[in-house]
Amino acid sequence: MLKSILKDDRGGQLLLTLLLILAFVIPALNMLVAEGHPLHVETYTITLLGKYLTYALLALAVDLIWGYLGILSLGHGAFFALGGYAMGMYLMRQIGDRGVYGDPILPDFMVFLNWKELPWFWNGFDMFWFACLMVVLVPGVLAWVFGYLAFRSRVSGVYLSIMTQALTFALMLAFFRNEMGFGGNNGLTDFKDILGFSLQSDTTRIVLFVASAIALMTGYLVCRAVIASRLGKVALATRDEESRVRFIGYNVDQIKLWIFVLSAVLAGIAGALYVPQVGIINPGEFAPLNSIEIVVWVALGGRATLFGAVVGAVLINYAKSWFTIELPEVWLFALGGLFVMATLFLPEGITGFISKCFSRKTPAKEASL
Repeated sequence: MLKSILKDDRGGQLLLTLLLILAFVIPALNMLVAEGHPLHVETYTITLLGKYLTYALLALAVDLIWGYLGILSLGHGAFFALGGYAMGMYLMRQIGDRGVYGDPILPDFMVFLNWKELPWFWNGFDMFWFACLMVVLVPGVLAWVFGYLAFRSRVSGVYLSIMTQALTFALMLAFFRNEMGFGGNNGLTDFKDILGFSLQSDTTRIVLFVASAIALMTGYLVCRAVIASRLGKVALATRDEESRVRFIGYNVDQIKLWIFVLSAVLAGIAGALYVPQVGIINPGEFAPLNSIEIVVWVALGGRATLFGAVVGAVLINYAKSWFTIELPEVWLFALGGLFVMATLFLPEGITGFISKCFSRKTPAKEASL
């Protein structure tokens, strides 16, 4: 089964192998190699790598619908943030009476705002399984409702992109309001532990990193399985000639809807893994600029390759980390420059350029033989 999914996908095979190696090697270099040794990997570095892997899963979700279905979503940051808020609500409930105000039920921001009781939609988030369920359901249901209305009305192209961005912007404005019960401008933070384990512990950080790697590998295999299936073939045909696919008799709206929902769920899972590693979630994650950045990751890495989206996400976020430390005022200009360069000189992304280089060398070698 796995062999058939990854058939003719050398990039995916290499990516999964690399992730599997990293999942074992990075923790080993942290726990078994003494501090100060050149091969020792700091816990901070592991956390940073874990964050990059969650971004890679998010990019994978966008590439699934943009690269293989032709839907350019400028709102996947919303699904990412919703998954993050679901996990953040669980982490806030775990604080209990260890908060600043010592209330065993109400989070600190609710006590500060003089809330008398826990809102109904916070009920159940003291249980990990319930939070995990909400991580999947909340982005999935929102994507289903939005997609059902949009695809049924035959909204497509730039209009659909604008609608997804408007959805993200509306959610950002809503979550900024203190009355919503999600921490307002400050969001949710000051997390203590997860499943009883301290989030400041090196072991917990390592487990979260490994969980992010496993989630990325699983997400990649799920996306590949969809693409390799009959559904994926119809999705590709829909991307290229939607009217013909409709004429043949396929329910194009349903195909778009379910792949869109799957993509949103993957983004929500990425957000849930992101929050405990960075220690905060606030309405800024809904910012339209974030969703545009995700598209840049996919475009630079290589649209419709999946592994290219992962490469683009990791490379750009590494560059962002470097620029924000060394040259913080230059980062936005650098991001814009990357997008322009990718459009002009790398229309098929980094992975597409590398594939072309290898395909040119191969015939030359065969001819020499």
